[in-house]
Amino acid sequence: MPEINTSFLFTIALEIQVSILGDTPYGRRRIFHFDGGSFDGPKLKGKVLPGGGGWSLIRRDDVMEVDVRLTLETDDKHQIYTAWKGLRHGPKEVMDRLYRGEIVDPKAYYFRTTPYFETSSEKYDWVNRICSIASGSLSPNARTLDVFQVL
Repeated sequence: MPEINTSFLFTIALEIQVSILGDTPYGRRRIFHFDGGSFDGPKLKGKVLPGGGGWSLIRRDDVMEVDVRLTLETDDKHQIYTAWKGLRHGPKEVMDRLYRGEIVDPKAYYFRTTPYFETSSEKYDWVNRICSIASGSLSPNARTLDVFQVL
């Protein structure tokens, strides 16, 4: 079986506000409001438009599921809709530190997402036909993900 290769697309930094809904019948629910952000890579760079959002559920097994929708605007003013799902988990002591807002080495926990893109731009229409994966890290008020095209 051939191996799966990737190519770096961009790093995205999201400016967020977090609302904690609390314990629900399904787990601990949080809602993220994106105030903006930026992305930068060899083929794509620009800003994250305000108004996107994310929804997370920390399941009973302490795995966080995340579902995100946002709009990217490239430096040359083309818009790209982005949606992804992902998972984050790790040792209890590491996750407790993250939930307290501490900076934790991203190698100490698993945070992966599967971004997909949609655009009407002829220049960037190639993003409509790719799969991608991303590896994330956290700081108190930001989320950063390195996004890779799956070749």
